[in-house]
Amino acid sequence: MYKKFEMELAGRTLRVDIGRVAKQANGAVLMHYGETVVLSTATASDKPREGIDFFPLSVEYNEKLYAVGKIPGGFNKREGKASENAVLTCRVIDRPMRPLFPKDYRNDVTLENLVLSVDQDCAPELTAMLGSAIATAISDIPFDGPTASTQVGLINGELVFNPTAAQRDVSDLALTVASTKEKVIMIEAGANEVPEDKMLEAIFAAHEVNQKVIAFIEEIVAECGKPKHAYTSFAVPEELFAEIQKVVPPEEMEEAVFTDDKQTREENIKGITAKLEEAFAENEEWLAKLSDAVYQYQKKVVRKMILKDHKRPDGRAIEEIRPLAAEVDLLPRVHGSAMFTRGQTQICTVTTLAPLSEAQRVDGLDESETSKRYMHHYNFPSYSVGETRPSRGPGRREIGHGALAERALIPVLPTEEEFPYAIRTVSETFESNGSTSQASVCASSMSLMAAGVPIKTAVAGISCGLVTGEADDDYLVLTDIQGLEDFFGDMDFKVAGTHDGITAIQMDIKIHGLTRPIIEEAIARTRKARLYIMDEIMSKAISEPRPEVGKYAPKIIQMSIDPMKIGDVVGQRGKTINAIIERTGVKIDITDDGSVSICGTEAESMEKAKKMIATIVTEFEAGMVLEGDVVSIKEFGAFVEFAPSKEGMVHISKIAKHRINHVEDVLTLGDHVKVVCLGKDKMGRMSFSMKDVAE
Repeated sequence: MYKKFEMELAGRTLRVDIGRVAKQANGAVLMHYGETVVLSTATASDKPREGIDFFPLSVEYNEKLYAVGKIPGGFNKREGKASENAVLTCRVIDRPMRPLFPKDYRNDVTLENLVLSVDQDCAPELTAMLGSAIATAISDIPFDGPTASTQVGLINGELVFNPTAAQRDVSDLALTVASTKEKVIMIEAGANEVPEDKMLEAIFAAHEVNQKVIAFIEEIVAECGKPKHAYTSFAVPEELFAEIQKVVPPEEMEEAVFTDDKQTREENIKGITAKLEEAFAENEEWLAKLSDAVYQYQKKVVRKMILKDHKRPDGRAIEEIRPLAAEVDLLPRVHGSAMFTRGQTQICTVTTLAPLSEAQRVDGLDESETSKRYMHHYNFPSYSVGETRPSRGPGRREIGHGALAERALIPVLPTEEEFPYAIRTVSETFESNGSTSQASVCASSMSLMAAGVPIKTAVAGISCGLVTGEADDDYLVLTDIQGLEDFFGDMDFKVAGTHDGITAIQMDIKIHGLTRPIIEEAIARTRKARLYIMDEIMSKAISEPRPEVGKYAPKIIQMSIDPMKIGDVVGQRGKTINAIIERTGVKIDITDDGSVSICGTEAESMEKAKKMIATIVTEFEAGMVLEGDVVSIKEFGAFVEFAPSKEGMVHISKIAKHRINHVEDVLTLGDHVKVVCLGKDKMGRMSFSMKDVAE
């Protein structure tokens, strides 16, 4: 039966249609927010997938260009692989919902979002987040929801909820907060150095808005929700845990994991696993669950060590950062390079500069963004964690980490007018043991400085972890978590920023939300840590941007011309501009407003190209002196090319102060001469004189 529910959300109508389409899914809603329409569905397999030890949740966000009245570019007129925005949206839908499914659930679940229509003032990403939460909540899939999400902007110091396209363009904050009925469960933010107290205000203002949406969703669930289905539990039997502890006492497991070397710890765990396999060799049922049981045993031991004994696996104090190192100029021929090391996490970032014409084109649903001038890419090869697997290109994690670092650095980049370059930074993970994304922020900041990019200030990032007990006030926040603390802990709270404020946040958790005191402590800890990293480590490697780009980087000269003269510079079928490029070896970009960028590696060639362009667009008047090459000789005179495809004639009577009978008596093809403009002749051609040039 078709039912419709509506509420006002940030001044626009949010409408949820149930029973109208996709009735065979476990849960389906047709979401309308303003004129944005998204179909969100939740489906689950009837039986658990065999042979896996994790919850197989898939999240999809399908952008269709018909939603904004576009046909895909290129030869193939069908949408291709998911865009970066689609991948990031999948991640932001996944993160708040995954912790709310049962930990022992192994049925495949797919959350699918199809963008059908886009109103630029009502973000389809937010609509899909709400749609996935509602579709799952009304379905028969076990889920401890609902969740709700709100976007927050900051304009002239005032918070704006679910900002319009125009508001997003001028906002100092792009914050998304997801909540359950009690707690904040996900935070994602990009910000223009927003102070910590303002960020906290925005987070909890969004949390209040989310409570109104959750109340609305609960009304829908009460009327349309299905009973949750039963499922096969894959929890490790308590009797298996009891037997494991007889073979490997907690003290032995604690000794195995208590080391700051990842490889040593892994070898210790392999030894314990082998010991248990031998002990349970005749119990096939237990052997099948042994891997998960050992993981859960490690987790219990590590969490107890941290929460009750305040003892971290590598022996550090609760607020202590691992050993740090920073250096620049590792690679001699690149435009800029830097390496940042934190414990067993090591990132090398390389910066490349290019003309603005090499900015990335964006063909997506957001009509306000058609190109990206700054690109940050992050790579995570298998050797960085001591594993072997084939490289299949960047996955969702790599794309997400790259976007996070990109978001963290954009606020400090110079404007195009200040620095007319396209900029690409690539972070290569050499070694990984926790929070490589924030190490890439530090390495990228130094690499940009080394490349001569005049960023406003340094940016650093750090991650905090969390271990919780039974009560809300029983918890411990850890500064600079390593991999083991991330795997077995409850939170990965990444914050990047400058001395003045936050530029990016990404919060992943495995529990049902965070209280305000936890979030406040995490933000305070990350500020203290990033200031230490910038002041004590990064600044000693490089304290400010270099005054100019390196010798191997392209140099750029900018000039402006009358837009009406662009055609003269380009010439018929590009003849003129191609001639300039061929003669000088530079690269030239011209925008519709008459801005010209001349890019090259040799200053002399660049100045030559600039002079040619300036000559072409000049309105010549009598008395102006020019230089050019003799390109044609006739009986009546010579033609002098003073710029590519631009010629004027010197009559035979104007070549020399004395009478000459033949032009060839004075000139030959290719001679470089100086002439003075006499104006235009009867045929409209430029007329020059050589003999009247002042000495």
